[in-house]
Amino acid sequence: MNLKNLELEQWQALLAPFAPSTTAIRKLFAAVFAHGAPNVAALRQVPQVPARVRDHLLARAEVPSLTVLERRRAQDGFVKYLFGSPAGGRFEAVRIPLFEEKYVVCISSQVGCALGCGFCATGRLGFSRNLETWEMVDQVLRIRQEADRPVRGVVFMGMGEPLLNPTEVLRAARILSHPAGLAIAARAISLSTAGVVPAIHRYVREGHPYRLVFSLTSAIPAKRLLVMPIEATHALPELVSAIRAYTDARQERAMLAYVLISGFNTGHEDALALAEAFRGIPIKLDLIDVTDVSGRYLPPGAEELARFRDHLRLLKAPIARRYSGGKDIQAACGTLAATSSGGELFLPVLRQDAARYAS
Repeated sequence: MNLKNLELEQWQALLAPFAPSTTAIRKLFAAVFAHGAPNVAALRQVPQVPARVRDHLLARAEVPSLTVLERRRAQDGFVKYLFGSPAGGRFEAVRIPLFEEKYVVCISSQVGCALGCGFCATGRLGFSRNLETWEMVDQVLRIRQEADRPVRGVVFMGMGEPLLNPTEVLRAARILSHPAGLAIAARAISLSTAGVVPAIHRYVREGHPYRLVFSLTSAIPAKRLLVMPIEATHALPELVSAIRAYTDARQERAMLAYVLISGFNTGHEDALALAEAFRGIPIKLDLIDVTDVSGRYLPPGAEELARFRDHLRLLKAPIARRYSGGKDIQAACGTLAATSSGGELFLPVLRQDAARYAS
């Protein structure tokens, strides 16, 4: 039994035959997630747990860990982790510093990706498999273990499309946000989707508290199709309708991620298309410079960006330009490809006191 794959309610069902107290179960759950127990043997030290429960877990359960194959630190403080799993495959996560106060961790949900977006290095790898719940949670645990400041946010924006692995992703999000788990606020957990429309509608119906971020890149369907093949399966009007349902249900603006590509999607006609497609829908636009290691796609220069920002005034919506860090280690948006290059090889000194991991 892989304990890192289980939510608290599943722990309760698993241990019900032994009639442990609610306190005992929460302490075991917290030992694994809040305090980062390195293996199942560490559960021997958890207080207020009956011996019969500990013996059962020691005989039949496991607490696996990912292998950190490499860490690389960028000049701007971003750190990219390359992970290996006993289930196979390599995938990446990024530790993002915010205001010298905290970290946000960008994690992967799949090994590779099936969507094949033209500007995304992960998409060029193709799809290998979905990650299990524990493999997503453990990315955060391993990074938090080495962090010199608290991890206060998680974004499922690494390798893979989260809404093509929804059961495992949402279970991971619930563990990450559980008070006895990693205690990361639900509002600080985001899932980025390229526009898997049926999954968006299901997400809205089920009322999950985590934020969705919609990768758009163009509101002109023919242009979007050129760089995002998902347009052929879930056309822009369907996606816009799903985003409207999302904003109606949550009574908040939808975050649209817009990858800026020089000479492609930064003209007046692109701004007009955005305004027309999202008329009456509360949105905020997150502008992201394309980072394409192949050199095929380039970000706009200062003048081109300024003109586009002027065009976007007709949206009458909040607009932000997201800093895409870690470019020198291929940790920026769209560059994760399980590679090793650039930056400084980072060999941290691990903290041994597990109780401090959740501080």
